[in-house]
Amino acid sequence: MKTTNISDDIVQLTRLGFVNAYLVREDDGFTLIDTTLGGRGADALIGAARAAGGEIRRIALTHGHGDHAGTLDDLRARLGAGVEVLMGEADARILAGEKVQEDKLPGYWRDVETVPDVRLTGGERIGSLEVVPSPGHTPGHVSFLDTRDGSLFAGDVFTAYGRVEVSNHFYLRFPLAYGATADRGQDHASARAMRALDPSRLLVGHGPVTPKPAAAMDAAIARSERAVGTGGA
Repeated sequence: MKTTNISDDIVQLTRLGFVNAYLVREDDGFTLIDTTLGGRGADALIGAARAAGGEIRRIALTHGHGDHAGTLDDLRARLGAGVEVLMGEADARILAGEKVQEDKLPGYWRDVETVPDVRLTGGERIGSLEVVPSPGHTPGHVSFLDTRDGSLFAGDVFTAYGRVEVSNHFYLRFPLAYGATADRGQDHASARAMRALDPSRLLVGHGPVTPKPAAAMDAAIARSERAVGTGGA
């Protein structure tokens, strides 16, 4: 697992070269945003937190796809029930076996036994992080805005390989995100909402961190609109 120090409070963790998780430093330790794929990731994530000088105290998921929630069960087994797990309400329902929409959901949904302690709907605070609803890629997708410095953890609303792109249309450098997006129009609307936050840096599930991302986000949203229209055709 590759470890990149983004700031004094943020560590990017990249597994298998293409899936990101993030450690966000708080007074009591770290919030882990996303868990990467299943397999042997849990020990690496725990070790990265300890190497950065703290323990994982809570796990906040942007969404329930298997490349973001895949290590959740292993982490819960190793860290214990005292580590709080937070996830968007609709995605928590999907992982619990409920049907939240008539159409078959795209993307990689693996079996997850861990039941979130908190189902997020937007507006909650997780330490320094404000929960921002950003559905579309999945029905319950959420993003996290660090209120200390404006860093935005946008999950898979955007990707950042080659350039910043909205995940609701095909992009050759990383087509997997498009194929896994449930509602293209809603994803476009969430991208616009993320841009309105005017983040200081954009941190995504796939690709490098983008500092001062306003121009890159504007260009990505314009390409998204040309590709699918504001209605998400």
